[in-house]
Amino acid sequence: MPGQLPAHYRASARLRSAQTSAAGAVLDVVRTEVPITVIEPERVARGGIVMLHESREFSPQVLALMSALADEGWIVVAPHLFARIVDENVHEVFGAELFDDFDAGFDWLVERGVFADTIGVLGFDTAGTAAFLVATDRPVGAAVSVAPVGIIEPLAAQERALVDIAANLRAPWLGLFGADDTDPAAVDRLRDATAAADVASLTVVYEGLGHRPDRDGSRSEADLRDELAARHRVYDWFDANLR
Repeated sequence: MPGQLPAHYRASARLRSAQTSAAGAVLDVVRTEVPITVIEPERVARGGIVMLHESREFSPQVLALMSALADEGWIVVAPHLFARIVDENVHEVFGAELFDDFDAGFDWLVERGVFADTIGVLGFDTAGTAAFLVATDRPVGAAVSVAPVGIIEPLAAQERALVDIAANLRAPWLGLFGADDTDPAAVDRLRDATAAADVASLTVVYEGLGHRPDRDGSRSEADLRDELAARHRVYDWFDANLR
């Protein structure tokens, strides 16, 4: 396991192979690594979590969530998914390069002595979709998706809808949704589809968006209760399955 390192720091994770990606309208850049933000626990780590999110900047809310997970004993690694994209008008990240960035974060943890079955993945929105897909073909110990999309109809960069590959889940999966921003019928279909997998799954639907710890803005008492409940579900899911 890692030695005494700063609790919160920047680093770089090597890609498994060099890639050429469009950095602008004219210039192509050869990538050999991806920048990562790391937050480590103060005690000996129990394992690691690769966090995927769609923010260009690490907001106080995202960093607070990473710190909370580190307080639970996990080394949290967040690849900078937008590092390869110069266009400020691009607000979503998906496709093969996102999975390459996940693999880089995963390998970074393994190189530091974290066992593969004690590494989890957590993703939000389209990155939550990626976390689901990771759980179908990567050797991770557990996965959590918050508001994944592409449930019934696949996204442009997604070959198959989540309901069509749910039975292929190889890692226990937790899905957290908000009733206000998700089609309830789609969530019900996904719940039924994941039940056919050979691993544990749990789908939870909250009212509104208060359960999302990555969102800023004012919160009602009900929102705060939902956020606390959702956080504990995430903590308990990793605690139960990353061992």
